[in-house]
Amino acid sequence: MNNNNCTCRHKDRPRDDEFKASLQKRLNRAIGQLGGVKAMLDDNRYCGDVLLQLAAAEKAVHRVSELVLENHLHTCVVDKVRQGDDAVVDEAMDLIRKFGSR
Repeated sequence: MNNNNCTCRHKDRPRDDEFKASLQKRLNRAIGQLGGVKAMLDDNRYCGDVLLQLAAAEKAVHRVSELVLENHLHTCVVDKVRQGDDAVVDEAMDLIRKFGSR
């Protein structure tokens, strides 16, 4: 794979190690919950129990999204605005709309 054509962007400012560790911990918990859901389905567990586990996994992922969005606003958006790039506000509003529509 040729990475020269990669369209992904990187943050100008690195994420704090403690913040990254917290996100990883939360994501690992959600992955574990989803693994539990898969096992519950394989074991033909009661639908209500499966749905409760899915809700817990969804909440965990949603919390990671909240934390990343908050960090984005405090770092990337603030930095770009200070550099005179007001277009980042429109991008942030689009993200907030997408995030809020869940």
